[in-house]
Amino acid sequence: MPGPEPRLRHRFLPGRLIAGLCALATAALYAGDAAGAWHTPWFTALPVVFGGLFVAGVVGSLHYGVRRRRARSSASSENTDAPASTSGSQAMR
Repeated sequence: MPGPEPRLRHRFLPGRLIAGLCALATAALYAGDAAGAWHTPWFTALPVVFGGLFVAGVVGSLHYGVRRRRARSSASSENTDAPASTSGSQAMR
């Protein structure tokens, strides 16, 4: 008998994943340079980090748009119908 599905602690955010991977790639490049495995120029971090942040922003925006569209299409139609009474008898007190 299978148990209930496990719940995630937070939502998946692909933009943050990409930004983190670019930061880790930069750190790995400079760690390899510090260990003497290869030579990394000083300016390498700029295009890797800023390019990664740009790509992360684009991916995050796309993911946000997809999430909003999916939420809008799966929302119940109960909120889009006319109210039960439009005579004004439901006034807030």
